Amino acid sequence: MSVVSKKIKLATKGDTDIIDVTSQVASAVSKSGVKNGIATVFVSGSTGGLTTVEYEPGLAQDLKTYFEKIAPKTGRYEHNERWHDGNGYAHVRASFLGPSLSVPFNNAELQLGTWQQIIFIDFDNRPRSRELLVQILGD
Repeated sequence: MSVVSKKIKLATKGDTDIIDVTSQVASAVSKSGVKNGIATVFVSGSTGGLTTVEYEPGLAQDLKTYFEKIAPKTGRYEHNERWHDGNGYAHVRASFLGPSLSVPFNNAELQLGTWQQIIFIDFDNRPRSRELLVQILGD
């Protein structure tokens, strides 16, 4: 059993910026030397999240629209009352999505569906430098 860790660095725009990171995760797996196993992608931060979707402009807009309905930017958040940083909505949105995602791979290829890509969403209210950890476990 091998464990290999890789990092993916991102410069985001914030404001529910959706970034397809599939190729970077696939590259990390390919370069790891591990043939079969699982890759876990993790963001260390409380205003970003990871999931899989069919990454296309319509769905990207749908996600932005519905996250705004679930946790509107202009809502009242106790977090903002305490910290005065205006990103309470970002924390709520990220908590619904979650900070990690695991994808199996065989023969060093991610086992994603035809229309399935890995995306990172930065919900924060400002541009950020983000780092995703890809931890690869397997044989």
